[in-house]
Amino acid sequence: MQKDSRRKEGLFRKWEDIRRYWYKFSRNSLSIIGLVVVCIILFAAIFAPYISPYPKSAGKFINFYEASQPPNSAHLCGTDVFGRDVLTRVFFGYRFSLMMGIVVLALVVPVGVALGLIAGYYRGSWLDTIIMRITDIFVAVPPLILALAVCSVLTPGIFHAMMAVSLMWWPWYTRMVYGIASSLKGEFFVQAAEVGGASRGHILFKEILPNCIAPIFTKMSLDMGWVILIGASLSFVGLGVQPPTPDLGSMVADGSKYLPDQWWIAVFPAFAIMLVVLAFNLLGDGIRDMLGAKGG
Repeated sequence: MQKDSRRKEGLFRKWEDIRRYWYKFSRNSLSIIGLVVVCIILFAAIFAPYISPYPKSAGKFINFYEASQPPNSAHLCGTDVFGRDVLTRVFFGYRFSLMMGIVVLALVVPVGVALGLIAGYYRGSWLDTIIMRITDIFVAVPPLILALAVCSVLTPGIFHAMMAVSLMWWPWYTRMVYGIASSLKGEFFVQAAEVGGASRGHILFKEILPNCIAPIFTKMSLDMGWVILIGASLSFVGLGVQPPTPDLGSMVADGSKYLPDQWWIAVFPAFAIMLVVLAFNLLGDGIRDMLGAKGG
């Protein structure tokens, strides 16, 4: 009976925490809009083969009879010079944009956070000096320039684009976590763990890391949009996803050749990029308010 009552009490507390977090998040109406838009984009990307009006347009497909059609009832966003439906290609383009953001953050966050924790806890040591000086070198180089340089050396493709963006993104998490960890090093709960004989790993990942979760998640939600934008920039110059695979950046690049007469070929993919970046930024603001994190 006591176990059941404790379990119910624990579930009740978790439910109350969820309600409290949702209340903080929902106080910002723009964050709700961002969440809805992100959910719609995720739905469109995941179920693109089933909800797209012309799924064949996402691959090697040519239909010159319907080429360069402006927006109409059959093609809501028009068609490109090869007769491919622009709306369908936008849906499939979201797949690679979201894949870029998810994979890059999955790679850089663990690396950047771990290095930041180590450098912050051992502040003033040789570990701190080596990690932070390497971080400063990467931060000193403009991110897009570094990504372009890496991609230009490697074979153009989405895998190498992900590697290039990951190489330039981890230092920002290292610097953010370094500042938090170095400030928490002298707190009483950390000193108590040290006096109690806790291992370095326990102190770093059980005592200090939980206090970094809020700013980390806030930065991740904000960075998602920026990573997508950088990935689209690489595709725009031909160093990202290669044709005929649909990608928002390459679609804008291809459509820009036909401006202003066939404006829809470039405008709708560009609007799709703007929409996803704005949605993730609005969502990030809501997460920051919900977790009570300061901007990182």
